[in-house]
Amino acid sequence: MTAMTGRTVLVVDDEPAVVEILLRYLREDSFNVVYAPDGPTAIDLFERHHPDLVVLDVNLPGFPGTDVLRRMRSVRNVPIIMLTGRADEIDRVVGLELGADDYVSKPFSPREVVARVKTVLRRNERAEVGTSPHERRIGAITLDPVAHEVRVGGKSVTLTPTQFKILNVLCSHVGQTLTRDQLLEHVTADGDVFDRTIDRHIANLRLRIEPDPANPRYIVTVLGVGYKMVNPS
Repeated sequence: MTAMTGRTVLVVDDEPAVVEILLRYLREDSFNVVYAPDGPTAIDLFERHHPDLVVLDVNLPGFPGTDVLRRMRSVRNVPIIMLTGRADEIDRVVGLELGADDYVSKPFSPREVVARVKTVLRRNERAEVGTSPHERRIGAITLDPVAHEVRVGGKSVTLTPTQFKILNVLCSHVGQTLTRDQLLEHVTADGDVFDRTIDRHIANLRLRIEPDPANPRYIVTVLGVGYKMVNPS
């Protein structure tokens, strides 16, 4: 038996030939494998089977792989390897979408995919062992208020003390709209922070953590009230 025996991998792809060879190689390596040919089926199987890792094609019927990734990550921070047929999709998927743990370009070697699956699972295990009990996770964002660290998509992000305080309080109240006055209560120790400068700090914070700061997914503006942290889906 291998260390990966019993692990479940969800393969999401609409090309029968690709699916057939991936299923065969993964099963030969003692993985349990479930398969989805489209986005809606992938979400259903993800919620029913709780896979340890997802191999996810970018181009899918139903809705695209990037939407599937976001929906899965809104439920659970499962490792995801993206399959892409075009090299120019890599930056968009791995960078802007902030969440894929790895990618493989088509055509690929099935042995390479299995090796990537094992590598990502081992890396995830090591990360979980070292996870702080104080960490908060919202989508691709991980915040540790004790270590004073923020990671986005697994990559460390440097914030100013004020930005960190604002993000920390927003992450502590996911789904709740906070007024500027409420945010000020947590950052007034930084003497240069006033009501309207909260907007500037939020704008700068979005530049550090949002895939598209002009269309924020995490810190949304509630007109006439303040700001709200949301878990994107």
